Amino acid sequence: MGKSMRAIGLMSGTSMDGIDIALLETDGADHVRRFPGWSVAYPEDFRGRLREALAAARTLTDRTARPGILADVERELTERHAEAVRRFMGDRMLQPSAVDLIGFHGQTALHRPEMRLTVQLGDGLRLAELTGVDVVFDLRAADCASGGQGAPLVPVYHRALAAKTPERPIAFVNIGGVANITWIGRDGRLIAFDTGPGNAMIDDWMLQRSGQSVDQDGETAARGRVHQALVDEFLRAPFFSQVPPKSLDRNAFAGIELPNLGLEDGAATLTAVTVGTIARAREHLPEQPALWVVCGGGRRNRTLMTGLAAIVEAAVAPAEAIGLDGDTMEAEAWAYLAVRSALGLEITFPGTTGAPAPMTGGVMVRAP
Repeated sequence: MGKSMRAIGLMSGTSMDGIDIALLETDGADHVRRFPGWSVAYPEDFRGRLREALAAARTLTDRTARPGILADVERELTERHAEAVRRFMGDRMLQPSAVDLIGFHGQTALHRPEMRLTVQLGDGLRLAELTGVDVVFDLRAADCASGGQGAPLVPVYHRALAAKTPERPIAFVNIGGVANITWIGRDGRLIAFDTGPGNAMIDDWMLQRSGQSVDQDGETAARGRVHQALVDEFLRAPFFSQVPPKSLDRNAFAGIELPNLGLEDGAATLTAVTVGTIARAREHLPEQPALWVVCGGGRRNRTLMTGLAAIVEAAVAPAEAIGLDGDTMEAEAWAYLAVRSALGLEITFPGTTGAPAPMTGGVMVRAP
């Protein structure tokens, strides 16, 4: 298309593990040159404050309001992102002048598209001041304000990545706190939507019952028994039969009850819920995918991956199997979207978010 730009993408998203960082060279269209990324884990005390902030955000009606703990957490989160960028650039001997943009996702604190409201914690202006690089942030807000779901935003990047993969149709499934799917048809048509809970309920269950924040490799679930009646009851929730586009807040299903289940059976049942909700996404696809590419932390959960392959009866592979990085793909996408935003190109579409028309989005702030 035009001149390529170098952009850093920062993703923290719906999980609360830490920050994924990626460097991308792209023209915002077909040219994509990927570089090795990084991940920086949050310390547990900050994760605790994040959880408190997300709980406090549930009553927000103004996307710019930062009452109480939200202001403090946003400041600390922004400073942690700035430090991660400085370390990343220092490791790669990059001066600020060598990077054109930072695509800053921030932490999703509240997502209520039915209210045309989405809130990401993260101060783009402060990040630009601390890093010396122009920042594009708040990429979901314009879509939500127009009546779109504000999510998922990664599909246009998935399509760019899929250009070198022959299988069609192909599905990219990102399993973070919430799981979402991108379906790419034989003609490049995009359909995308949130499928349901990803790791969020599993992680919360593990933290509450064991003090561990994840089910490492799905080992706890592998030792448990799936209580199928509870899974079936969960899958009867109206969201799963709702026609896309659709999206979810991380805590949309936080109140699920697992009466009298122990640690292992609960993990097994919640893992089966995630598998079942992803598999149900097929009901909304015009043609079944020939290949399912899984990215995000959920691809490390062997129990989840095995269960998904058994249900969809097609090839299910982690992103690395086709030469991609499942940890930093969303951070790469945020770099790609930042470039598209800077160039005035569309980042959301009727088939991905339900926006009334293809539209751009994001706010750019210049570094001092």
